[in-house]
Amino acid sequence: MATSNGKTPKHGSSHFGSGSKPVAQSGAKAPLSVAGAKAPRSALSNGRVSGRAATATRRASRGEVMRDGAPTSHSRTVGIVAAALAVVVLLGIVVVAILPSLNSPSEAESDTQEIVAGNQVSVLIPEGSGAAAVADILFEDGVIASKSEFLAQARRMEAESSLMSGSYNLVTGADLADIVTQLTTGPNDTSGKFTIPEGYTLAQIADVVEETLGIPAADFTSQAKASAYVADYPFLADVDPSYDTLEGYLFPKTYDFSSEAEVTADTVIRAMLDQYQTEVSAINFDDAIALIKDRYGIDVNEDDIITMASIVEREAGGDEHRADVASVLYNRLEIGMALQSDATLVYSLGREVTPEDLQVDEPYNTYTRPGLTPTPICSPGIASIEAAANPAQTSYLYFFLSGDYAAFSETLDEHNQAIANRPQ
Repeated sequence: MATSNGKTPKHGSSHFGSGSKPVAQSGAKAPLSVAGAKAPRSALSNGRVSGRAATATRRASRGEVMRDGAPTSHSRTVGIVAAALAVVVLLGIVVVAILPSLNSPSEAESDTQEIVAGNQVSVLIPEGSGAAAVADILFEDGVIASKSEFLAQARRMEAESSLMSGSYNLVTGADLADIVTQLTTGPNDTSGKFTIPEGYTLAQIADVVEETLGIPAADFTSQAKASAYVADYPFLADVDPSYDTLEGYLFPKTYDFSSEAEVTADTVIRAMLDQYQTEVSAINFDDAIALIKDRYGIDVNEDDIITMASIVEREAGGDEHRADVASVLYNRLEIGMALQSDATLVYSLGREVTPEDLQVDEPYNTYTRPGLTPTPICSPGIASIEAAANPAQTSYLYFFLSGDYAAFSETLDEHNQAIANRPQ
């Protein structure tokens, strides 16, 4: 805070006399003088002033000249003015005492400080921060030694209105021009940034969140319940309440929470649900449900389509095969044939499948259980969701995908031959 160079005005007081004429004592040969003057001898009786004369003398000294036994209006005015002057003088003393403390900033409010140069610090600039607020933050975090010098540099670079909010890694004592340049370029702190690939499970997402943001994976998974968010996200209404999970709905994308002052599991989950809602906004699920009913004669809901998309995500090699893979799975559902997907059992077991595992009857074993799995098995990308909502129209019941090699077949014999013919 800059100090004021203005001078404090000096306050003085004026002295007012009574302005009254002395009143003559009845029977005296000469008038009494005002208080402090020596009385003539003729006014004395046995060397003493009479009682009435003494009283008149005292009143005269106080400006209380009597007319018919009461003080004059002029004397009352003088008293009021004197009191007012006393208040003014007192206020002047108070102002003089206060002004130095207002004009001289305290040590905590100083514009400059000593800093240790060369340290890297993380700085958060909140959204909507003006240049002065940015200067305060940099000063408090020990990045700059002088707020006024930083603001002057920002003005010279015409960057006062271009400083961007976000999280930054800055070096203390760095050249002010470099600091301003970084603040106009944008956040460079990626400590709160992570990417969720397509096909990641809820457990894998929780591990990434813990590694990046420090939120315990167990806390994240326990928070990721459909029942906790269905009121705000109606697309979760079809989730099986007996499983109550957000599996499949935490959209795979790159997320950046570097600019957030505080990030919780709820913060991350809502961001991912918001992203899902944005990504699927162009898909008409009602039309998709009607198409699947008409083409395959099966009833599905939105959650079933996401579950199908998650299996397609894990089974299809590339975008060009997703619609065909989806058609194979729907064709099997139409005739009551087991999906026989290793990917569903891998999700349940958390490891690669052995021949013995195929014989274990459990909800995610699509070799022993017909139909879809109880929940999605991963977070599918938009291409897989689109394929599940609008599959290719084929008569395929089998597929074999290996690297660049892809084969779709209608019969088991064709399928076995395609496997035999794969490139070695």
